[in-house]
Amino acid sequence: MITSRRGRLTRLLAVTGTALLLAACTGGTGDKGDKSDAAKGYDPAAPVTITWWTGQTSEAEQVAEKLAAEYQTAHPNVTIKTSAGASTTDELLTKLSAGFTGGNYPDISYAYGNWAGDLAASGRTQDLTSYVNDPSFGWTEMPEAARTVATADGKVIGIPALVDNLALIYNKKLFDAKGVAYPTDEWSWEDFREAAKKLTDPATNTYGTAYSVAGSEDTTWHLWPLLWQHGGKILDGTKPAFNSDAGVQALEKLRVMAVDDKSMYLDQTDQKYGPLFNSGHVAMMLSGPWSLLEIKDAKLDYGVAFLPGVNGDHQTVSGPDLWVLFDHEDANRAGAARDFIKWLTSAQTDAKWNLAVGNLPLRSTEKDTPEFAAYVKEYPGGRKFFDNLTNAKQARPTIPGYEVMSRNVGDAIARVLQGAASPKEALDEAARKSAGALED
Repeated sequence: MITSRRGRLTRLLAVTGTALLLAACTGGTGDKGDKSDAAKGYDPAAPVTITWWTGQTSEAEQVAEKLAAEYQTAHPNVTIKTSAGASTTDELLTKLSAGFTGGNYPDISYAYGNWAGDLAASGRTQDLTSYVNDPSFGWTEMPEAARTVATADGKVIGIPALVDNLALIYNKKLFDAKGVAYPTDEWSWEDFREAAKKLTDPATNTYGTAYSVAGSEDTTWHLWPLLWQHGGKILDGTKPAFNSDAGVQALEKLRVMAVDDKSMYLDQTDQKYGPLFNSGHVAMMLSGPWSLLEIKDAKLDYGVAFLPGVNGDHQTVSGPDLWVLFDHEDANRAGAARDFIKWLTSAQTDAKWNLAVGNLPLRSTEKDTPEFAAYVKEYPGGRKFFDNLTNAKQARPTIPGYEVMSRNVGDAIARVLQGAASPKEALDEAARKSAGALED
């Protein structure tokens, strides 16, 4: 897998987004404006060197280096300087911010999708809107939620690097032991709750399900599907809207399991519920395809179903990550970066990248490839996660201030699930705290 979701959801400091915005306004060269013509005058044959911060762990970094070498063999005029960019993926945003101030930032960097708003506000990103809408790019082959996340302030600033979603993963052995029917794609949240109660067994320290109360993005983004299924929205323009009746109803569905039923394991770190599922102490986990690697190692007999729904609505949330392209006022660097990422995210190369390291394919056209067939054979739940991409109909906001809002919402959820506040009280407070951080 490229990066673990645990790493991708590690809580960021509130100052990070602020620092990035300050870097756009002070130091460096400032906001250079519209970068839609960043590659105007690009000479594909000119010698050029570009830098690529992959944001990868050591194993995936080796795959990235091999792909960069393959591209350079086919394009001998291009040199790609490849590195992870930082010790951890989470540190990339801070390093990019510092690079903007000092003029030392890459041509391409891995980025979490929820950084898109802050990166766009830096004024250093290329505007790829016209580029990706050229028919040869195949932009619509990528999931709509991923394309939305790659768009900030109406401009495409990057290309999806990874796509995923949340679904219901369940341990068949625990279901069989309690005589509970397996989840189906038609389950409601009431079905989920009833099963969780039946599967909870204090004598064996087994819980029906689990939830992170670390206050991280892992805490927050698990609420968004329930919010959307109830007809709610995260924002109204740039104003918090998650504290609507829909948001309260969504959080109440989680509260009753955690507080009333005590069928929900509350993970204070967001790093324990996965191993507890793999060891047979959590029967159902709302997680994504990244979990399949460790489940495979645990040799569990498992199944995957769509998220429980509300009135037949089984919307999920996708957490796509991006390859963000930056401008250095050099047409050849801008053009070479575009061409390399187009090649990297093509159906042919993506099979050597995402599928090779255990992630879902980026493009719908990959579903009939031998590589996808091999992936599904190795990770049987992968096909359900691929099919579930059609349920990812909305995306998290790509605006400055999302990180601050996410932390506030995560803290509110944690308080509610631990019985310290009501959903309405906690969400209203989170909305109040977040209002000033969101761009007007």
